[in-house]
Amino acid sequence: MKVKVLIADKFPENYIQQMQDMDLEVIYSPKLGENDLPEAAKEVDILVVRSTVVNAETINSSKNLNLIVRAGSGVNNINIPAANQKGVYVANCPGMNSIAVAELAIGLMISLDRRIPDNVIDFRNGKWNKGEYSKAEGLFGKNLGIIGVGNIGKEVAKRALAFGMNVYGKDISRIEGVMIKDFSEMDQVLPLCDIVTIHLPSTPQTKGLFNKEMFKWMKPNSLLINTSRADIIDEDALLEAIKEKNIRAAMDVFKGEPEQKSGEVKSKLQSSPIVYITHHIGASTEQAQNAVAEETVRIIKDYVSSGIIAHWVNRTKITDAHHQLVVKHYDRPGVLASILSVIREGSINIEEIENIIFDGGVVACCTMKLKSPVTAEMLKKMNENKNVLSVSHVSI
Repeated sequence: MKVKVLIADKFPENYIQQMQDMDLEVIYSPKLGENDLPEAAKEVDILVVRSTVVNAETINSSKNLNLIVRAGSGVNNINIPAANQKGVYVANCPGMNSIAVAELAIGLMISLDRRIPDNVIDFRNGKWNKGEYSKAEGLFGKNLGIIGVGNIGKEVAKRALAFGMNVYGKDISRIEGVMIKDFSEMDQVLPLCDIVTIHLPSTPQTKGLFNKEMFKWMKPNSLLINTSRADIIDEDALLEAIKEKNIRAAMDVFKGEPEQKSGEVKSKLQSSPIVYITHHIGASTEQAQNAVAEETVRIIKDYVSSGIIAHWVNRTKITDAHHQLVVKHYDRPGVLASILSVIREGSINIEEIENIIFDGGVVACCTMKLKSPVTAEMLKKMNENKNVLSVSHVSI
């Protein structure tokens, strides 16, 4: 039986063909929405999405779903807790669209400074206003604050430096694999910046980060760019800052953004003439989409051929494993079964296990991470197996 792959967003045809050439059954339905997925994904093994929301119902109602690939970097449109409960792998394609998003961020800075959209609107309405639109300041020598110096932030920095801007960065700290809020210096960074560009993931720590307190530190007449996630900005606080400090904003994301690709749109930001909105197109260049598609195909190929999950995002970073058992053994049937039997008799839970074969296929090495230690008697029993070469046990 063929592995079934459902692609629920726009995807380049030549990469669909590559998956079909791998003898996969590919279902291409780019117009599916959140409420369509539970039925559409019922029988599939792999689900590929870009912006389409994968909710708990989709995950829970699917019989065979094993892998969800986000053809992009963030995974906030996927219900990770539901995937964890069902043992569904979630993978993404980090860094593949960094250049595209960085290019848009720079484009939005220029657009705000030169008021390009307003120039175009006036021209189309038969209005000439060279005197007003000649008041731009320019980007050269301006102080740019990059909030979030990941893959995209670094690409923005390269381009900003080429424009002759002074670049300041404020990143998120990571401690023991856990993302934490570390914005203690924002009160020092923001007052320096003529332009602030946000490149953060959506996490409990970053939601609503740009609130009244943050806008208090921003310079009057400064520019704010957001091509990351809508919920990082408190839109009411932004509108207040626009009114009180003449902050101008350009964003590729906003609250209440339509899920569908076309139709009507409503937002409180429409009332402000100094807010520019693009249609969530940051990653939507042909170059970026091809890079993301290529990485998506690679993830699926690795999974189907070897079971390896590249960019596996919902793998636990902290386990209850405090002990490690390493068994070198002849690669023969029943050897590991005897070792596992001893561990089972000791009521010890194995948190992780990996068995690697040495070149030649004669000897293998099995590493197990255990919740509890094995006893000297258990080690003696394991070593009695004539197909076991060595057993070592350490606390970790």
